[in-house]
Amino acid sequence: MLRDLRICCVGDSFVAGVGDPRCLGWVGRLGASAHADGFAPTLYNLGVRRQTSVEIAERWLGECEQRLPSGTDAGVVLSFGVNDTSWEGGGPRVDPARSAESLARMLRQAAARGWRVLAVAPPPIADQDHNARSAALDERFAEICASAAVPYVRIRHALRENPVWMREVRAGDGAHPGAGGYDVLAELVEPRWREWLSGWNSPESVSDV
Repeated sequence: MLRDLRICCVGDSFVAGVGDPRCLGWVGRLGASAHADGFAPTLYNLGVRRQTSVEIAERWLGECEQRLPSGTDAGVVLSFGVNDTSWEGGGPRVDPARSAESLARMLRQAAARGWRVLAVAPPPIADQDHNARSAALDERFAEICASAAVPYVRIRHALRENPVWMREVRAGDGAHPGAGGYDVLAELVEPRWREWLSGWNSPESVSDV
């Protein structure tokens, strides 16, 4: 029997895969990779367009508790931050300190429930001023994850230098890529994703649920 591995992918529109005509996003691509590696996770996409870390932190626990019941191998992938650094009303939508606290609180809540976490950094968009703010938040998120011993996947620099990602972002709505861009993002995350999945030791399980 395959183990009862359930993973909630929580975040914003990039988690949801907005802009991908294949309707997979990077989350769907990593799910397919897991199956190819012999894992068969139940993968829940809990990405919501335009949400900030504060909004995600308010909803995530109730949504995940319904999907990650006791007795299952439970994991959570977190990725957000681009909306926090959007400039509205003379400042970012969310103060960086509050964004950092939202992530830290989510990591504490996950640890208290025994859920393993993988965090993915916010990606770059077409607006360079926005990217500078996201870069600063990226650094804070990396520090928080390091303190919590949670793997954190840095993607900003590689995507900013990737012609496919940036071309598709500029050709689209200025933020989201198409299928090619999500291919690139999934490839960047995949090594850490596979390493993270290996923490469940083996694709096989004694569970018959």
